Amino acid sequence: MLKDTTREIEELQNELWMKRTPQERAAFASAMFAASRDAIIASLPKNLSEREFKRQLYFRTYGEHLPEDFFKDEEL
Repeated sequence: MLKDTTREIEELQNELWMKRTPQERAAFASAMFAASRDAIIASLPKNLSEREFKRQLYFRTYGEHLPEDFFKDEEL
């Protein structure tokens, strides 16, 4: 893994991060997840069916395929 951050800077970043409240850290993490999700959605082809959209979004988010029975309650 390529690393370009010195140990001192990593320690400073961690110190600053830990000074934030749990609510601030959770809000930041949620915002980062949402931004990543938006980027993934923007990269998907626009003509996907809803089912294929869900499949691809899940795979790109979690790195694994949806379980086979995910759509079991939907009509084809």
